[in-house]
Parts: sequence; structure tokens; C-alpha cells
Amino acid sequence: MRIKEVMAALEAWAPRSLQEDYDNCGLQVGDPETAVDSALVCLDCTEAVVEEAANLGCGLIVSHHPVIFRGLKSLAGKGHVERTILAAIKHGIALYAIHTNLDNVLTGVNAEIAERLGLKNTRVLAAKPGQLRKLGVFVPKEHAEVVRIALFAAGAGHIGAYDECSFNVEGQGTFRAGEGTDPYVGQRGVRHTGSEVRIEVIYHVPQERSIVAAMIEAHPYEEVAYDLVPLANEHPGVGSGLVGEMDKPLNESDFLAQAKAAFGLKVVRHTALLGRPVQRVAVCGGSGAFLITKAKAMGADAYLTGDIKYHEFFDADGKLLLADIGHYGSERFTMDLIQRRLGEVFPTFAVRLTKIVTDPIYHY
Repeated sequence: MRIKEVMAALEAWAPRSLQEDYDNCGLQVGDPETAVDSALVCLDCTEAVVEEAANLGCGLIVSHHPVIFRGLKSLAGKGHVERTILAAIKHGIALYAIHTNLDNVLTGVNAEIAERLGLKNTRVLAAKPGQLRKLGVFVPKEHAEVVRIALFAAGAGHIGAYDECSFNVEGQGTFRAGEGTDPYVGQRGVRHTGSEVRIEVIYHVPQERSIVAAMIEAHPYEEVAYDLVPLANEHPGVGSGLVGEMDKPLNESDFLAQAKAAFGLKVVRHTALLGRPVQRVAVCGGSGAFLITKAKAMGADAYLTGDIKYHEFFDADGKLLLADIGHYGSERFTMDLIQRRLGEVFPTFAVRLTKIVTDPIYHY
């Protein structure tokens, strides 16, 4: 297996274009052409994890958190980041990170949290803007269905739970072929008028290149007239956090106990109990305090996340139960998620989970 094949599988699931502006996802150390026969999956790539991978013979480490997050000015081993990178280079191990792009997909980090809590009917808590565009293309009437089929096959035309969605309107198109052209219909130097269909489809931005390529391949014209239009519409499957419902309401103490059990926690930091049942629950892996207001607006009875600061607990404002299960606690099972995904795509490729607990926080 070449590293680039593993990368392609991960990025088909969580496109790198979905990472946040501050993030640094993707291949951080190594050559994508290198062949590997196994990978080690972890939440945080540390020196100890690199040594573990070397002992196991894994040529690739896939981590959730990127090792190289801020700019590096040297590789002199001055800190844990530089030492980790040097260790990976020494052992010939490639490092790949799948971070906020995996946070922003419907089947990513937050889906794993929701699944372990038993949430149903989940939806994105805060949609990521700028994810949808509309393609409009003019096609000879007799070729319209061929082009539609190509667009749908490439991934265009999805609206929520519906697919093969398009709008079509017939009209008259004109053109005059110039010197050196080979027009599908008409003659060079003579204006041609013909029946055309304008096909419009919505698509997710990361799919644009393949959709346009498929459309041009299926189109009979030598020069294809089309336009791409950004949309303000929200993509229901891309964004931060999730909100869903428990099968039945729980009292707050039972909900907190269930969260502790589900994530193997010794302690959960939370706001004052409100004496209300918990059924609608919002979640966000990692540092999710930025979504407290959104969780309240979505009518959540409880919001479970990590890394909440002292003053941010006040933002619950008696509207919901705010539960902090820690950054590591909320994302620890992301490793299992990545392992399962790679196992589904590459059933004969060995994908191991690190046995090293990388949580830097201890509780006495």
C-alpha cells in the first residue's frame, strides 16, 4: 500500500478543504509514494508513539492532532515537537494528521461521540459556510440526459436526503464557430441556432473538480458553456458539533453518570444541576466552548464538550447543563473511528491502535 492511497481514502471521507483556517492537516512527514504495509493510529503523535510504531514495523502514523501545528524554525530537538519529528525521520515513519476536517463531517469525530452516548436523529450543530455551489450548463436537448447522468454519477444533485436533483429549462442557443474549430453542429463562420437545455445542479465544493470534469467529458460541444455560482445555503452534513436525542429522557445525574461510563472518565466538570430532564443533547469533540450559545439556540438540554474555561461555564446561564469531559476524553475514541474506516476501505491492510495513553492531564 502506498501512503498516497491511504491519504486518498482518508481525504475522500474528510476532505482537507474542510479543515479550519488555523489548522494543519495532511501529510506532515514522509513521501506519499512510499509503500507501507501497516499503520498506527493515535490521538496525539508523541516520541513514545513513534517508538511504538517503529517496534511494530508500522511505516505510517495517522494521528487526529497534527504534530506540526505552528510554524517550525528549526529541527534541533529543542522541544517535544521537534524531537517527535526527528524520531519519525530517523525511523523512516511518515506522519499524517486528520484533524478539523474530521471534526466537520457528519460521520466524523462528533458522530463517534453521539454514537457512544446513544443519540439518535443527529444533525450538524453549526454549519460550515461556503460549502455549496451551483453549476449551470447549456446542453443540446438530445444530449441533456447523458450529461445529467454524468453529473449525478460524479456527486452533483444532492439536497439533504434527496439525490439526482436538477432544474432544467429549454431555450434557444446561438453560436458561430471560428477558424480551426470542429463544431458538433452547424458550420464554421455561420451563426447556428439550436434547441438547448440549461441544467442546474447543486454540489459540495470539494467535489467540484471531478463534477466539472465528468460534465465536460459527457458534453458533445467542443467548447462547453457553463457557470459556477457560490451559494449562501447551508450544507446539512458539514460543520461543527452535533445535536440529537436520547431514546428517553434521563435525570441530569443519570446523564452525567452515563457520560462518565461511556467515555471511561473519573470525573466530569459541569454546571449546576437544573432539575430538568435531559433528552436533547449537543456534543462537540475537543475544545467546544465556542458552540455554547449555538447549543442553547438549538434547544439542547445538555451540551457535552471539553476544555471549558472558568468564565465560559457562566455562558450556560441556567439554560442547559454544560458538561466538560476533557479534550482527551471527548476524542479518545476517534482512534477507533479512524481504524474502522481504514479497515473498511483496506480490509487486508494492518491498522493498529496505539496502546499509549497520550492524555497529558492527570487527576489525583
